[in-house]
Amino acid sequence: MTYAVKEIFLTLQGEGVNAGRRAVFVRFAGCNLWSGREQDRASAICQFCDTDFVGTDGLGGGKFADAAALAQAVADHWGEGAERRFVVLTGGEPMLQIDDAIVDALHAQGFEIAMESNGTIAAHPGIDWVCISPKAGSDVVQRSGDELKLVWPQPGSDADAMEAWDFAHFLVQPMDDARGAANVQAAVDFAMVRPKWRLSLQTHKALGLR
Repeated sequence: MTYAVKEIFLTLQGEGVNAGRRAVFVRFAGCNLWSGREQDRASAICQFCDTDFVGTDGLGGGKFADAAALAQAVADHWGEGAERRFVVLTGGEPMLQIDDAIVDALHAQGFEIAMESNGTIAAHPGIDWVCISPKAGSDVVQRSGDELKLVWPQPGSDADAMEAWDFAHFLVQPMDDARGAANVQAAVDFAMVRPKWRLSLQTHKALGLR
């Protein structure tokens, strides 16, 4: 299988339970809830995405002919040292491309594999850390994992139903748009009345990290 990757980069995880952890990010191209083109945003299921996942022209991106080549690129970005290797597979929607071969190849390189998905495709069982960020109006089939991250406010989201899903951590994160301050307050208010949830902030943006 050929893997289409927008970008690969080394950074610190900026949000969620693993915030602050050194990680290689692999951003796969493509998504099943939005084309990535602005002219399609208003009609998409997910209309608030703040990420460019179109094409393979980003830093470190490209089309990788096989899993070994992609895993080696990830290892090259990590650099020296095999301790606590951590890779985050994201997108777009990474489960459109994640398969047995890439999971096995990354594990062979010594990486713990995390993934952030919209949950509309079942997560690969070999992924070590499953983060699901549900989008209102989509059919979420992956209702278990390590981390549920609800971007807020998101009209149409059923938080009551989500609380019955099988996740170790429930996070609410302010939507990053023009209503920034109001969204932060809405997420704080959400966490204050729902003690099962805790606030997650995008610290990488505050720090100027990718």
